Amino acid sequence: MHSNACKLGCIASPQPFAFCIHRFARNLTAMSGKPVTSYDVAKAAGVSQSAVSRCFTPGASVSKATRAKIMKAVDRLGYRPNAIARSLITQRSNMVAIIVANIGYHPELTAALSRCFTERGLHILLFTIEHERDADRIVDQIWQYRVDGVIAAVHLPRRHVESFARRRMPLVFINRLYADVPSNSVCCDQVEGERTLVDRLLATGHTRFGIVSGPADSLVSNQRVEEARGRLEAAGIGTVAIVEGAFDYASGREAVRTLAAQLGAAPDAVICANDMMAIGCMDGARYDLGLRVPEDVSVVGFDGLGPAAWASYDLVTIRQPLDAMVDAAADMLLARVENPALGAERRMFSGELVEGGSVRSSPRCAPA
Repeated sequence: MHSNACKLGCIASPQPFAFCIHRFARNLTAMSGKPVTSYDVAKAAGVSQSAVSRCFTPGASVSKATRAKIMKAVDRLGYRPNAIARSLITQRSNMVAIIVANIGYHPELTAALSRCFTERGLHILLFTIEHERDADRIVDQIWQYRVDGVIAAVHLPRRHVESFARRRMPLVFINRLYADVPSNSVCCDQVEGERTLVDRLLATGHTRFGIVSGPADSLVSNQRVEEARGRLEAAGIGTVAIVEGAFDYASGREAVRTLAAQLGAAPDAVICANDMMAIGCMDGARYDLGLRVPEDVSVVGFDGLGPAAWASYDLVTIRQPLDAMVDAAADMLLARVENPALGAERRMFSGELVEGGSVRSSPRCAPA
């Protein structure tokens, strides 16, 4: 008897009685070989089995007091929820698929989405593609998983958007708008943001412009470049050199040299479709062309990424309200998980102009 008592970790122990009972319950479960069920937890906590289920269901309502009793019983019994069994009962996997084009373009967006859904008790499956035109392959893969919904920071062909609707699979786009098919989207106003940047450059006397776009298949880049070109044309700027980049540092650095060759002289202002290319452009201007930023050339970006604020760049840019956009996208998606019959919805957010030292503050004086 003594040996069994020692094995159970209770009798002849100097530890408090309650602690001994705790260990006894755990060891008894382990010795019996029977898994602890939600029924066992409910009985030990003095609550209903449905209360235990709600405690482990993201977004479900359960009082703090009830949750505390349940979690105490869970710890005492060593209970581990069976996610697979629960998904079979609820018909929910508590998994969300996220699609982004080249994770290197969207590190802060991806991190914000991951944090947002984790806080809601959901898991994410991250799908990345090199170019937006590769979306077909990813959509085919998504159907193999039992996800509750999809967040897409890429443009999908219309047939895929319609396929999600037919299958009643909730789908929310970030920074992608569709004029010809009902869709849910959360966007930063690209047109408003780009207009603000161009006006900032025009106000300080810039006349020789270059634009560094993103990949040709990027809808976001196309929106930004189209607005910049239109705004410059309306201001009487006749010649604007445009170079296609890849949304990365290397292409931005190379682009400033190409722009100078196209214009026959270095531009005095470069508009980049994102911050990472703008950072590369600034380094190319300084170290490859021997130009001063902003005295000889001003540079602007878009997105408001962390490195843009580094002292060596201090980039003038538009900061997207990522946290607010991600929260809105998650709320929009989960509302449609609960009620697939909800209609299409669009939410538009304004970006914030971030001032910095990459644009001169006044018109350049003509040489005497």
